[in-house]
Amino acid sequence: MNLLILGLVLFLGIHSARVFGQGPRQAFIDRWGPGVWKGAYSGLSLLGLVIMVQGYGQARLDPVVLWLPPAGTRHAASLLTLLSFILLAAAYVPGNVIKMRLRHPMTLAVKTWALAHLLANGNLADVLLFGGFLVWAVLVFRAARARDRLQASEPEATRPIALLACIVVGTAAWAAFAFWAHAAWIGVRPFGTAA
Repeated sequence: MNLLILGLVLFLGIHSARVFGQGPRQAFIDRWGPGVWKGAYSGLSLLGLVIMVQGYGQARLDPVVLWLPPAGTRHAASLLTLLSFILLAAAYVPGNVIKMRLRHPMTLAVKTWALAHLLANGNLADVLLFGGFLVWAVLVFRAARARDRLQASEPEATRPIALLACIVVGTAAWAAFAFWAHAAWIGVRPFGTAA
């Protein structure tokens, strides 16, 4: 469990630098340059991710069960993860109404993904992993919205085809992940028994 916690602290900590440590972040960039910052950011992110994945894998070998989620929560989780993939696509498809209205669809995708997994899993490692991401995403979203209020900007022009692209790309990515990659990479079949 310690590896999982260390990985979470590294990964979420470096991803919080702009929100909660803008002064030290900017001082680092001013002293060492943006290239060194990007290298350090990428390196710490990757290190945190590797440690987090290894720690979560170890914690799953000897699970501490906090509760047993009702079967219906798996269905709710499936729908929420579908929404999460559509929000994630909206972060990258230009000119879509989702991004124009919500402003930070990637952070909302993380919140939705984390909530979905908290609904469907009741082990301590799941609560630490997905709960950590949920709390982080809530705080980052609040901070981003506060920054938005300080910066007046012109609304982006939207196109109906962009919304359709978000839905199609998000749904296709969700289906690929739900029906193949989740089992192949994580060892859990969202729509079946463990791999």
